[in-house]
Amino acid sequence: MTMKLVQKRFLKGTREFEIINDVIHVRIKTPFKEEKITLGLSVLDPEPIINNACIEFYGRAEPEPLLSLLMDNPSADEFNQFVVALQQQIVQVSNGFTDSEADTQPAGIAGNVFDKPPEFDEPETTRSKYLGKSIRPARLEEAIQMLEQYVADEEIKPLLAALKALKDDPENESCMEQVVDAFNDLGIVQGAVLTYAPYLSVLLMDDPYGEN
Repeated sequence: MTMKLVQKRFLKGTREFEIINDVIHVRIKTPFKEEKITLGLSVLDPEPIINNACIEFYGRAEPEPLLSLLMDNPSADEFNQFVVALQQQIVQVSNGFTDSEADTQPAGIAGNVFDKPPEFDEPETTRSKYLGKSIRPARLEEAIQMLEQYVADEEIKPLLAALKALKDDPENESCMEQVVDAFNDLGIVQGAVLTYAPYLSVLLMDDPYGEN
């Protein structure tokens, strides 16, 4: 897999991120210097943290972020697609999939993110499911707040309602099923939802480290 994101900031330079198989190459260019970094995807936690205008990926055992991306730069669609692809690739690499093996895996969190839906149209490759992990109401409250603040889309209203019901009754399997159904009905909006509410990816994607 290869995917690239270029972020530019006026008078501050350019940051380039390129995913190539099991690593991500980072190139930071400022008016006075250039820095290159390569990170193995297996060391990254697939659930990023939103910090002001940035999304930060931490190492699984690191107290500081290893990767920081400017939100919605160069555009919301391009940014969301890159973040979802990065999350998916981190999980695949952590599971030990090769590129050829990953092609046979379910699309998971990347289902229906891109503008060309045909290859993601089949239900068996795009439907997410609850993986039986324990529910953290505080994390759900954070997800709800972020979605209400940053995702102005009528399509997420059923998801918000389902998340609020689950937060109030985290042991209720019926509430969790409603969250899953509402998420699966989002189509291309899934990418934006997972960008601003990454806790959902923890509940809906396979985590080889068993972390909630």
